Amino acid sequence: MSNTADAPEKAGSSRYIIADRPGFRLGALLGRWESLLALLLVAAFAANAIMLPHFLDLYNLADGTFNFSEKALIALPMALLIICREIDISVSGILALSSVAIGLAHTSGVAPELLLPIALATGTACGWLNGIMVTRFRLPSIVVTIGTVSLFRGLASVVLGDKAFTGYPQVMADWGQGYFFGFIPREFIILLVFAALFAVMLHATTWGRRIYAIGNNPVAARFSGIAVDRYRLVLFMLTGAMAGLAAYLLTGRIGSTRPNIAMGWELEVITMVILGGVSIAGGAGTIGGVMLAVLTLGTVTYGLSLANIPGIYMTIVVGILLLATIALPRLLRGRRTAK
Repeated sequence: MSNTADAPEKAGSSRYIIADRPGFRLGALLGRWESLLALLLVAAFAANAIMLPHFLDLYNLADGTFNFSEKALIALPMALLIICREIDISVSGILALSSVAIGLAHTSGVAPELLLPIALATGTACGWLNGIMVTRFRLPSIVVTIGTVSLFRGLASVVLGDKAFTGYPQVMADWGQGYFFGFIPREFIILLVFAALFAVMLHATTWGRRIYAIGNNPVAARFSGIAVDRYRLVLFMLTGAMAGLAAYLLTGRIGSTRPNIAMGWELEVITMVILGGVSIAGGAGTIGGVMLAVLTLGTVTYGLSLANIPGIYMTIVVGILLLATIALPRLLRGRRTAK
C-alpha cells in the first residue's frame, strides 16, 4: 500500500499546486533580493519627493544620473568578476592612469577620435596585468589589486605632479556632458545599453552559464572542460576596458585630469555590486539587481545633494550599506541553521 503522504506528489506534486496560488507567487516574488531592492528604491524615491520640493523636476532627475553613470559602467564587469570569486580593487587607479594617458596623447597632438581607443587600450592593459598575476602566478586577486591600485595611481601622480591636463577636445565634452533629445544625458544612455548587453551575456548565453559554474565550483568547472583561467583573465581585461571607458567619459565631463580623479571609487563600485545581490562568495547575482542598486544609491545621493548634506555623509552611508549587505545574509542563514 502506498503512503498517502506521497500521493499528492505522485499525482502532480503538491509543490506545483501551491505554486499556482497567487499568494505563493507573491511570497516568492517578495522573497527575491531584487524585489526588496525595488521596494527600497521606491521608498527612497518617495521619501525624497515628500521632503525635497525640487526632487521631481525632470531636468534635475536627469542631471542626477551624472553622479553614478561612470561608476555603474565599472560595476557591470565587476559583478561578473565577483560572481567568478574574484575582485578588482584597482579600478579607480586604472581610471586615473587611463585619464592620464588621454591627457598625454592629447598634449602630444593625437587626433581627438583616437583618445577613446587610447583610454580603452590603457584600461585593458592594466586589467591584463591584474589577470596575469592572478591566473599565471596564482596570487589572490584582492592582494594583487590592492597593490596595483597604488601602482597605477602612483604612475598617474608621477606623470602629473602638481599639474593637470586641461583643454580637451569638444567631442569629449559632448559625450561626457551632452544630452540626447535635449534632456537625457548621453552617459546614462550608454549605461543602459551596456547594462542590456551584460544582462544578455550573463543570463542568456553559454558564456554566462560558465561564469556561474566557475563561481559555484571552479574545480568542478575546470574538470568539466571550462577554461577557468582564460575566463578570469578576460573578465579582468573587460573590467579594465570599462574603467578606461569611464575615464574617457569622466574626463570629458569635468574637462580635466587631476591626480585625485576618481579617488575612492572602488568602494562605491563594489557596494553597488554587493548591494545588488551579487554574492561575495561567488556563483550568484544578476545584472538587474546591480542596476537596481545603482539607481537606489543614485537616488539617495541625489537627495542628499539637494538637501545640501556634505559628501562625507554619503561615504558613511555607503560603508554602512556595504557592511549590512555582506553581514545580513550570513546572519539570516545562521538563524535558520540554529532553528
